[in-house]
Amino acid sequence: MTTAGDQATRRWSDALMPRTFTLWTMVLAVASVVSQAGIIVTGGAVRLTASGLGCSEWPRCTPESYVTTPEMGINGAIEFGNRLLTFVLAAIAVLMILALWRLRKTHGKLFGMSLVLALVIPAQALIGGITVWTDLNPWVVMLHFLVSALMVSIATLLAYRVGVERRARLTNTHDRKIQDGVTTPLTRISSITIYIAGWFTLVMGTIVTGSGPHGGDPAAPRHEFDQLLVTRMHAAPVYLMVALTVVLLVVMYRLQTSVRQRRAVWSLAAVLVFQAVVGFYQHFNDLPIGVVWMHMFGIGLVTWAMTVVLDVFNSKYESMPTQYEVAQKEEPETLIHA
Repeated sequence: MTTAGDQATRRWSDALMPRTFTLWTMVLAVASVVSQAGIIVTGGAVRLTASGLGCSEWPRCTPESYVTTPEMGINGAIEFGNRLLTFVLAAIAVLMILALWRLRKTHGKLFGMSLVLALVIPAQALIGGITVWTDLNPWVVMLHFLVSALMVSIATLLAYRVGVERRARLTNTHDRKIQDGVTTPLTRISSITIYIAGWFTLVMGTIVTGSGPHGGDPAAPRHEFDQLLVTRMHAAPVYLMVALTVVLLVVMYRLQTSVRQRRAVWSLAAVLVFQAVVGFYQHFNDLPIGVVWMHMFGIGLVTWAMTVVLDVFNSKYESMPTQYEVAQKEEPETLIHA
């Protein structure tokens, strides 16, 4: 006999661990992208407010306390608040794993992405600890940032695949594709090159940051590179990204590209313009904190946009039924009485 408690438990179980791709799954996938990009922004706030050593120890905040104390002031509160956001990322990652748990046999790659997002969180926490132990060594800070950017890219790929699966359920079809329009060698090569150039831009951007004044603490070590030289090296791959984005904008209207492909390219173009304007302004105005923070915000957008463009012109991913959906189609009566 099934009790009300058993039914409630089953409802919660089906909600948290659905047998298909639900709205909840889609919400978590989007939340994964937003949270991973968000931690870049909050990390930037820590650096720009000189709060990188607001907590002087790790994993403790002080030698005596795991939390910030009034004596540590606003810098301690900012750094400790950023550490607390790790638990938000962890909660989203665990819920994402649960949402894909019953789908792992048919959608193993998606489940694997969710595992990567979850497992990198403690690794990132450790890297964050090493940055504190090394007094904000710019090379360690660089690694910390690049791993976060990589997680944004992986979360974007996951979200796009969940989106395709979700649309397949809403339209009752199982042949939805990420690459849902025409692609050619030119569009594929251009999108791949944009993605690679984007990573060169991110790497050089961290070196520019490590050579500049905003090190997270007045006593933080800095690179001894010529800042003008590394800034120009940072900008060079951006010119390539812009040129190839223009190529895609022209070519895609000569082909039967899809609405999503065109939207992806236009989104990338808009983000690149935003970052260029902010980047030039901060460079020629002595790096004002608020503008630099806007540039950090744009980093998450660029990573998301260049990943989407890569995906819509190159991905072979196609939606497919889950194990439960296959069984439901083959043996509906068995499932009804189960």
